[in-house]
Amino acid sequence: MRKIAISSTHGGFSLSDTALTILGLKDDWDLKRDDPRLIALIESMGPEAVGGDYSSLAIVEIPDDVSWHIAEYDGAEWIAEDHRRWHAEEVPCK
Repeated sequence: MRKIAISSTHGGFSLSDTALTILGLKDDWDLKRDDPRLIALIESMGPEAVGGDYSSLAIVEIPDDVSWHIAEYDGAEWIAEDHRRWHAEEVPCK
């Protein structure tokens, strides 16, 4: 199983200054959500200590063979399985 960190409530994903320092990062964007260091930090320190001011972190487990992405609404996130998509070609209007 793969573990992925998400924001479980509205407010969005962010890390505390302490967590950024421990992970050697400048900001949240430099980190993959399934990074084993992040998961270990959340599991050892707890989501409250690792999350930023307005973030409520959680770990979601999914099967290893699933292609996934993080979807969100107003900062509350969930893991969604990737699917194929097709779009119509853009046709110029006359």
